[in-house]
Amino acid sequence: MELAELTAWVARLGAMDPATSEVGNVSRIRVLEELKAVCAAAQAREAVALHDSRREADAARGVPAAQRGRGVAAEIALARRDSPARGSRHLGLARALVDEMPHTMAALRAGAISEWRATLVARETGWLPVEGRVRVDELIAPRLTVAGDQALAAEAKAFAQAWDPAEAVRHLRRAEGERRVSIRPAPDTMVYLTALVPMVPGIAAWAALDRDAKSLIGTGEAGGRGRGQVMAALLVTRLTGQATAGAVPVEVHLVMTDMSLLGNAGSVGTDGDGGDVDPAQTPAWVVGHGPIPAAAARDLLDPAHDEASGRARVWLRRLFTDPESGQLVAMDSRRRLFDGQLRRMVVLRDDTCRTPWCDAPIRHGDHADPHRDGGDTTFVNGSGLCERCNHGKETPGWRHHAGPDRLTVTTPTGHTYTTTGPPLVRGLAGRTPGSPEPSTIETRLAEIVDFHYHRRAG
Repeated sequence: MELAELTAWVARLGAMDPATSEVGNVSRIRVLEELKAVCAAAQAREAVALHDSRREADAARGVPAAQRGRGVAAEIALARRDSPARGSRHLGLARALVDEMPHTMAALRAGAISEWRATLVARETGWLPVEGRVRVDELIAPRLTVAGDQALAAEAKAFAQAWDPAEAVRHLRRAEGERRVSIRPAPDTMVYLTALVPMVPGIAAWAALDRDAKSLIGTGEAGGRGRGQVMAALLVTRLTGQATAGAVPVEVHLVMTDMSLLGNAGSVGTDGDGGDVDPAQTPAWVVGHGPIPAAAARDLLDPAHDEASGRARVWLRRLFTDPESGQLVAMDSRRRLFDGQLRRMVVLRDDTCRTPWCDAPIRHGDHADPHRDGGDTTFVNGSGLCERCNHGKETPGWRHHAGPDRLTVTTPTGHTYTTTGPPLVRGLAGRTPGSPEPSTIETRLAEIVDFHYHRRAG
């Protein structure tokens, strides 16, 4: 099937009206689910073909074996509008399905299982040698379409451990070396604090929190909070050693407009679609985590917070944005590296890794147009990237080109992907009627304020 024909099918499916009966609705849902699985299998075959072709081309150019095919996973991620980290997983799954798991691949190609169920089997057998994975794939085949997700994963794990018990023990020991703690944004100004630890101590930690939370509730000391709330409060208290989270020293970067900071309600601006908005309610932005309501940000920055009270102490830094786009104004450096205030500006502007669809934390300040090719160490030519994306762009055939508010990535196949960083002043880029008269430079630039607030013990 040619690309044009595939594209036409996508358009036809996108324009398809729902069925006119409940029976038709359910039947279409089932068939469309099968279609998703078939598409996943086709994607896997295309990914493997791309990887094989690139490795052959690299070999012909004399590229060392260990570096052949480098960057293919990132290309797959961009094509799937996904993060580079997931691109590696997509390619790994594709190679496993095509090369080592014929029964699972056949079920996926037939639309009988989802890509996620295929992923579960591949994940639980990934530590096996090829012959072991082939055998487990054969044994698990009758269960692929009937077992639940959790049961399927458990049965695949059991088959794998039975095939090589000694290596299974060594694998578990190696897994302990991957223990870690991570954090990621959650809805409503919350975060997920996740710990990956061995099973026994992990269960013990949860059981201790559960036991003590039930005790506090039973004695009436929970203050009306539910078990989950009390467990979360106990976790924070025990990890930080402080009675309240507000007493813990920590730095958070909070970006908001001057109008949101002062809460000068009554001035009216527009939201770009002709609707009226209150500039005092423009959301603030926690760098690396996302927006929070203006009122919540003002609570965090309560002037009553000081060292004596053991609460937040606040430092203000005024930055400037373009009144039309809301983007930070340029800042240049004569130095080779992005550091100091220039790095801070790049991080504040990009928020997370600038590569399209990559939300990883920024680790490196990088030249979009390479320094070795004459790229300047400037705000416009700077990109905040995660470590993987920064190293990956050095692969032959990859090019980054930056503008004041966008980054264009070109892959070795010539495909281009463009990302635009969200303006720091979301929705209210310019001055609004009724706001204070700006000084000389402020006639052209809207203000934003970068708050560095440190939680300190009293």
